[in-house]
Amino acid sequence: MLDFVTMETQLKDNRTELLRKIKNEIVAGKHLPLYKERIKNKVFPVIGEGSHYAKIMFVGEAPGKNEAEQGRPFCGASGRILDELLASVGILRPDVYVTNIVKDRPPMNRDPLPEEIEAYVPYLDRQIEIIQPEIIATLGRFSMIYIMNRLGLASQLGSISQIHGKIFTAQTKYGEVKVIPLYHPAVAVYNSNMKDGLLKDFQTLKVFK
Repeated sequence: MLDFVTMETQLKDNRTELLRKIKNEIVAGKHLPLYKERIKNKVFPVIGEGSHYAKIMFVGEAPGKNEAEQGRPFCGASGRILDELLASVGILRPDVYVTNIVKDRPPMNRDPLPEEIEAYVPYLDRQIEIIQPEIIATLGRFSMIYIMNRLGLASQLGSISQIHGKIFTAQTKYGEVKVIPLYHPAVAVYNSNMKDGLLKDFQTLKVFK
């Protein structure tokens, strides 16, 4: 019989391998609608980053310029705001998992198109199934709309200005999950008055850390 430590190691290796498989598929994904943009600009897809056992998963919209250049989510100005918000509630970034619904940067940082979202979300779905977070915090309206529709919360969906910071409960294959819509940290980059609202919304996460 396997001891507990061995079983934990095997599970960890399995999660790592499953997430690596997603990364390899996206890297090689010539069928993806933004693949040619990635190659043309000599940048990277942004798969996700953080703990494979994260209790909290943050789901943004799409990578920006800095993110695509480094292949890391939220590593520019929005990332600095996110780090501040996490620190305000005593959450370490390595303890959470951060990703986006679209894994490649749309040209000129435009909003992701419906067909782009449709092409990339199967990878997000698999990331959620592998990591099994207890809380999914959406960052921005595109991820809010997708996650709430995907998890059967369409009837409770409103504009982000109406439901930001509220807690919704959904059921997944692995059990119950809380969904918390949040403004994208970029709003505080462009409008410093929004930062207080973001700080207040992040207090909602404090009870789950």
